[in-house]
Amino acid sequence: MKPTLLHAGNPGPYTGDGNWTYLVPGDRPVLIDAGVGRPEHLDALAAETTAGPAEIVVTHAHSDHASGAPLIQSRWPAARFLKHPWPERDASVPWRPIAGGDTIATGAGSLEVLHTPGHSPDHIALWHAESRTVFVGDLLQLGTTVFIPASAGGNLADYLASLERLRQLSPVRAWPAHGPVIEDPLALVDYYLAHRAEREQQVLSALGEGLSTVEAITSRIYVNLAAALIPMARESVLAHLLKLQGEAIAARDEGRWFIAR
Repeated sequence: MKPTLLHAGNPGPYTGDGNWTYLVPGDRPVLIDAGVGRPEHLDALAAETTAGPAEIVVTHAHSDHASGAPLIQSRWPAARFLKHPWPERDASVPWRPIAGGDTIATGAGSLEVLHTPGHSPDHIALWHAESRTVFVGDLLQLGTTVFIPASAGGNLADYLASLERLRQLSPVRAWPAHGPVIEDPLALVDYYLAHRAEREQQVLSALGEGLSTVEAITSRIYVNLAAALIPMARESVLAHLLKLQGEAIAARDEGRWFIAR
């Protein structure tokens, strides 16, 4: 598996250096993720395949991955657009639904769709069994942890289960939507799982000390955090609290959190 890397040209506070999209060449080229519609991204795509991609497979509906779809459709009307459904967010192009276990034919062999919710309910990864490599979207990223937007479709319990499923496949390489290629995905998965377990203990300790709001717990755990990152930290704390609530370890009453007795 040797995809062509095409940058979406969208650096920013939430996207870091910006998104990678991946073109798998062949008689029917397949583009993984649609970018945001920047002209330089579309021109780079045209330079690689003048007839355009036959299929665009989007890992999830977040705007940095999916919002470029309408401009790709305008430029290459025959292209097909595939993603796992998220009805509340799916719009703009006629998406063809895909689900876990489906396969997508490429010039490098079949990609198996893995439904890997957590970062979003519709998130997928694409597994190339022959090379044991995987396109992971926002499931993994070197140098940081993955944001779980708990109030906007994110679910930490689902995310941890998705990491465990990925670990069972024993991939040797992962192509992420952000950052460099991951040459030791299993080590990163193990780090993520350990980090989330440590964060959960911090949340439980804060609850045990009587802190009962997301804001107070965030301030206790994330010391000297830049103001721009505080909303993301609060979402992370909420994600942990909701996971603990689902396990009957924490509870909430009138907006205040506590350890369930």
